[in-house]
Amino acid sequence: MTESYLSRIGGLIRDARRHKDLTQAELAELLGTSQSAVARIEQGKQNLSLEMIARIGEKLDSEIVQVSSGVPQNLRIEGGVKLSGEIDVRTSKNAAVALLCASLLNKGRTTLRNLARIEEVNRITEVLTSIGFKIRWLPDSSDLEIVPPAAIDLDAIDESAARRTRTIIMFLGPLLHEFDAFELPYAGGCDLGTRTVEPHLIALRHFGLDVTATTGSYHASVDPAKRPTRPIVLTERGDTVTENVLLAAARHPGTTIIRNASSNYMVQDLCVFLQKLGVQIEGLGSTTLTVTGLESIDVDIEYSPSEDPIEAMSLLAAAVVTGSEITIRRVPIEFMEIELAVLDTMGFECELSEEYTSANGHTRLVDLTTVPGPLKAPLDKIHPLPFPGLNIDNLPFFAIIAACAQGSTLIHDWVYENRAIYLTELTTLGAKVHLMDPHRVMIEGPTKWRAGEIMCPPALRPGVVILLAMLAAPGVSVLRNVYVINRGYEELASRLNALGARIQTFRDI
Repeated sequence: MTESYLSRIGGLIRDARRHKDLTQAELAELLGTSQSAVARIEQGKQNLSLEMIARIGEKLDSEIVQVSSGVPQNLRIEGGVKLSGEIDVRTSKNAAVALLCASLLNKGRTTLRNLARIEEVNRITEVLTSIGFKIRWLPDSSDLEIVPPAAIDLDAIDESAARRTRTIIMFLGPLLHEFDAFELPYAGGCDLGTRTVEPHLIALRHFGLDVTATTGSYHASVDPAKRPTRPIVLTERGDTVTENVLLAAARHPGTTIIRNASSNYMVQDLCVFLQKLGVQIEGLGSTTLTVTGLESIDVDIEYSPSEDPIEAMSLLAAAVVTGSEITIRRVPIEFMEIELAVLDTMGFECELSEEYTSANGHTRLVDLTTVPGPLKAPLDKIHPLPFPGLNIDNLPFFAIIAACAQGSTLIHDWVYENRAIYLTELTTLGAKVHLMDPHRVMIEGPTKWRAGEIMCPPALRPGVVILLAMLAAPGVSVLRNVYVINRGYEELASRLNALGARIQTFRDI
């Protein structure tokens, strides 16, 4: 940076600090640096990384330098380093998006406590704001306050944000109670092959919803006289399908029976939230849900979603691949038990604390300490199943765990058409991954990891898998364009760094 540019940046930082009524010493404490360093920064006498500028901007609630959203964020990883320490599992991304969609049902104020501040949440809040909701992060917290408008203005919807998240499909359930006809942009999200929305549409027809897909939009019409007269049997036990039907049933004052329902973690969180809104739900945690809804919901509610089992699995995989002992606190054990049972057959050892309860008053948590040791390949293939089976989102993490184990492991990803293909990127880092077909890979271990440079796959979990493998690879690796990781994880790089990882964020400008 030139001296004049540094001086201008320093002046902006000084003005923002004064606007926040902070001294140089107070800002230094927030940044974990010295007062003299802050003084040099404000005088334009200190070279600054983009990461430091971003940190300063965050502490001062001021965007010091605006970087175009079109410039991808990259990660530089110095691997081959052991991790140590303790880390808390953050709240669930998938529960967060379900609860944000559920706020469409409520005419009162919804406050979601300790919400994941991730890109997926940002996209949904952008959509909600565009249609009239007043949304703000409460000061010095990760608590999100949502105040609904008197009338939702769908004509003003932020199409750009809506097209960047598949979650928009879950607006159908709540909105069918608000409009006789409406339009939504096509859903986006991870590139995991064709993800049909037909199960959603089949189930929601029981509530009078009819949807026609045209170029770029869903055109919905609603027959308000039509409501469920018999149990709704879902054609697939999908999480978002179950949630969409729950959201529709919550505002139907009669009784709705949902069969072949998902009982996964985010569905249970949504059920607990709806119960606190006054909706009666029987069968929580089972595959048959009986819902008695309310014609109108107007409740001021505060709710804390539970912790994310997929993040817990990510952190566990980070420990395994780096051969590290770490303590992962606040693990939602009910949704990790099958994964731990499979790992047990591979020789994985860990220590578990006594159980305690999440802030939602429902989910069981433990603290888990990993014990490094040799692993062996399982005798059977590893494949996902609906809860209480092995979670489909946790399956990719078994690829890097298998790469650390002695022997050959078959990973069968039968749900997605092409996600298994992304796991072949691990070969760049030294893994022996053989693609058998678009759904199956054979992995031979143990792996002698090596550094490499990879473009992040357009799918969340495979992207994180590659990042974790880079932690194990001695030398410097680069993972480019990590937006998809930021969609589902909050500050993952900095949190891993707190355990001893060496990850730097940078952009090509």
